[in-house]
Amino acid sequence: MPGACEAVPHGPGERPPGPSGRWWGLAQARAMYRDYLGAVAARHRAYGDICTMRMGVDRTYDLFTPELVREALVDHAEHLVRWERGVEVFQQAFGASVLTTEGPTWQRQRRMLQPAFTPRRVAGYAGLMRAAAAVALDRAVPAGQAEARVDMEALFSRVAMDVILRTLFGHPVEGEAEAAIEATRVLGETAMREMFFPMTLPDWLPLPGKAAKRRALRTLRGLVGGHIARRRAQPDPEAGEDLLARLLALRDEGSGEALSAQEVFDQCMVSFQAGHDTTATALLWWSRLLAEHPDAARRAREEVDAALQGREPGPEDLPRLPWLTATLKEAMRLYPPIPALMSRRTTREITVGGWTLPRGAVLYITPWVLQRDPRWWDAPASFRPERFLPEAPAHPRGAYLPFGVGPRVCIGQHFAMLEMTLVAAMLLQRYELALPLGTPPAEPVLRVALRPKGGLQLWLRRRG
Repeated sequence: MPGACEAVPHGPGERPPGPSGRWWGLAQARAMYRDYLGAVAARHRAYGDICTMRMGVDRTYDLFTPELVREALVDHAEHLVRWERGVEVFQQAFGASVLTTEGPTWQRQRRMLQPAFTPRRVAGYAGLMRAAAAVALDRAVPAGQAEARVDMEALFSRVAMDVILRTLFGHPVEGEAEAAIEATRVLGETAMREMFFPMTLPDWLPLPGKAAKRRALRTLRGLVGGHIARRRAQPDPEAGEDLLARLLALRDEGSGEALSAQEVFDQCMVSFQAGHDTTATALLWWSRLLAEHPDAARRAREEVDAALQGREPGPEDLPRLPWLTATLKEAMRLYPPIPALMSRRTTREITVGGWTLPRGAVLYITPWVLQRDPRWWDAPASFRPERFLPEAPAHPRGAYLPFGVGPRVCIGQHFAMLEMTLVAAMLLQRYELALPLGTPPAEPVLRVALRPKGGLQLWLRRRG
């Protein structure tokens, strides 16, 4: 790979190196459709830390160092918007939520939602998280059996979805979790496919995948709409500790306005994709890595046992679980749940790394590449949780992006870390993990979130 790009000025009209733009970048588009992460990593190796290419009518730029990423997403945040095609695809499925809106609408939504996701507020969801985890984990190995071979993707999807349903609505209806899991899976896979086409054809057309998408949308919209309607029919719909009650109670500090009915609906909708898929994926990769590294798993179990003494974990226990936290963070470094951030478009000419990027340029930021770069991470392909212990040297800001960076950093990051730590601790209290013989090497597949190809099965063995 060429050396790091120095932040020195370049002449007018100069562009960074990059692949040929022949045929409107069709060859690159096809490579990204087949293997998005592999194609991006190949560009980094071939062209260095900033490269450009033509993609249809757009001029795109890959940014591959922490400095370049922060310069773009932090220093020039006010001159960037999310890539329109990505926004269009996600809004069609999940509405105009804080994930996809821009400008004053996004600022208002973010300002209003932020108090519901502070560490103190999030700590109030711990009991609901524990209840969801306990039900699924206790059933993972059938009663009377010492061990079982468990579909970990199904297990963590069930836990994460139950957490979302309980924290959103308080008491989920029987059968909702399974229906919502299938609906979000279909919509996530559909979004990934549609992202590579310039437009979305109408869903009523008799094309492959359209019927499944229609069913998934009906399922999720019906589930969310039903809960909201039942809540609004109550004498005091804003009473309660679940997230729906807090969404209904939110008021803008400036105008005193509440979220509109559509905004409440859309925030609930996006919670299924953002709050379920990413958390389940992170725990999935974490469980595989612990099964592959028994010494790290034993240290995590011993830490959990010493800190909790057999009781259920709570938010106050997180500072006493530094090694467990480090294993989760290292899993998200190696296998970031969202390995490619939603692209950005420049709304005016900006300078990044000494290069002038024109108005209308599209920026690609890929945590998968940044978080495996040997310049920032020693032995980057190795599982080394000690990188994230409190006493470890700090990594460069922008080299680790599990929740993004800049003003649009994930609003639910405290929620996600609390949920993952509680679930992980409760799993280790109950079971030891082992890979079945003959399990092939991990092969990640990008479906919005990063999933292991073929899923993951582990042996869960009850602890004595």
